[in-house]
Amino acid sequence: MLLALGIVLIAANLRPAIAATATVLDSITGDLHLSGVAAGALTTLPVLCFGLCGPVAPLLVRRLGIERALALALAAVAAAAALWLGGSATVLFAGTVLVGVAAAVGNVLLPVLVRRDFPDRAGLVSGLYTTALACAAALAAAVTVPLGDAIGRGWPGALAVWGLPALAALVVWAPQLRRGARPPDQAPSGPGGVARLLRDPLAWQVTGLMGFQALSYHATLAWLPSVFTDAGLDRATAGILLSVAGFVAIPVSLVLPALAARRPGQRGWIVLLTALTATGLLGLLVAPAAAPYLWVSLMGLGQGPIFPLTLTIIVLRSRTTEDTIALSTMAQSIGFVIAAAGPLALGLLRTASGTWTAGIVLLLALLVPQLLTGLAAARDRHIAGP
Repeated sequence: MLLALGIVLIAANLRPAIAATATVLDSITGDLHLSGVAAGALTTLPVLCFGLCGPVAPLLVRRLGIERALALALAAVAAAAALWLGGSATVLFAGTVLVGVAAAVGNVLLPVLVRRDFPDRAGLVSGLYTTALACAAALAAAVTVPLGDAIGRGWPGALAVWGLPALAALVVWAPQLRRGARPPDQAPSGPGGVARLLRDPLAWQVTGLMGFQALSYHATLAWLPSVFTDAGLDRATAGILLSVAGFVAIPVSLVLPALAARRPGQRGWIVLLTALTATGLLGLLVAPAAAPYLWVSLMGLGQGPIFPLTLTIIVLRSRTTEDTIALSTMAQSIGFVIAAAGPLALGLLRTASGTWTAGIVLLLALLVPQLLTGLAAARDRHIAGP
């Protein structure tokens, strides 16, 4: 029970700082006089770190063990929050990179921990921790602006407060550190395990699904508040709308992994979630201010649950813990590098055109490869073993 609680609390600390940054992005750019390119880079950095730093996770496991590697990730989130109190562009970007690296380690290792310690309840535990991840991001989107106003330190104080949950999670996780590093013959494989999957079509299909769904989600997470403020809504309402997109997904994200794990294939879920996202994006494109709560609800129901579904597919498409960490590392490392193009592309298109139309059309077009890779990855097969 304590292990499951620890997993949930770790997941709850992987996204809040990123969601919080999106809600105060206008304040950051105004205070630090950031250009549109710099603001786009700020929203892209965490996702890029998810991809580039994913291979760090197996290396940390071999040296420290999974439990200590995850503790280090929590400590990094807390350290980033302390840096943000400095309020300068240098500490802003440094803290953002630190949070991105920490989240990259957590992204890769949590599915491995589920496979290792909850093999018969993988769907249930995956649902719990991915729900915590989504819930925490939604909460951060809703309360960051009011928190910043209440604390009186502006955006540095509003961001720094998200280091406190990381410290609390570290306290709860501390008993797991007694397990120490796992013996070498049981330690998950490093980059060599990923190399063998580069010739596996199924591994690439899972990677494609991870990349395209993450691109859609993180582009939305980074810029949705700005889309609504440009449409005439105030910053607080825009932040609430982003939180609504997260909160409506929570019940579905909680039960979907368990439901998906009961059946050999998950193709129907891929079609349904992609269709919901497409409908919400179409509404955002045609009339963003006409029914904003409807559009964000549809997008949340599509984008939110597909991430836990993808993590569940990673577990279901692998037979062993070693296979899971290899597939998780490949899918999340390459997938999040693909995803990093989303926030940057939307920012550049907004700067070049002066509107969000081209960016939203791009997100709609990229749902096609998401659907195709998802349908292939959701078939009842396994990646090739070593």
